[in-house]
Amino acid sequence: MDWVTTLPPGGERLYNACLVIEDRYSKNPFFPPCHKDETAVNTALLIWNRVISHTVLFKNIISDRDPKFKSAIWKNLHKILGTKLSFSTVYHTQTDGLADQMIQSLEDMIRRFCTYGLELKDSDGFTHYWCTLIQALELAYKFPSILEQARLLKCWKRDGTPNFQLIF
Repeated sequence: MDWVTTLPPGGERLYNACLVIEDRYSKNPFFPPCHKDETAVNTALLIWNRVISHTVLFKNIISDRDPKFKSAIWKNLHKILGTKLSFSTVYHTQTDGLADQMIQSLEDMIRRFCTYGLELKDSDGFTHYWCTLIQALELAYKFPSILEQARLLKCWKRDGTPNFQLIF
């Protein structure tokens, strides 16, 4: 877990940061928009509502040594959930770079997908900010084009005929 805090304000609540979480087993990302000055309580609620309620509980959560994660609230939350919170150390081979790579990918996707400060309007006149499109970015991160090509190769033979049968 780590934060991206260099984002422009967006959405009704003017979010200016994004919490970056990656399930190390499934490689599923979670990018809940938030504020860079979130309290420990609000961060715990954000993770509960946006991540834990949509997936299985994690055995271990690795984070940087942010004071929010060292608070009594977090210790009690992990005790209730039965999870362990591990803190990364600088230049540790197992944790060094995991969150940084995800953050760099997210920032790059937001830049390319929304361009900073750009408001996308749909046909109904609704304005989409980066934070309203964040779930689409999660999907784009989960299913990159290489995986899609591999799935297509499994479905189609080299000669262009389907590699499956339709059953009616």
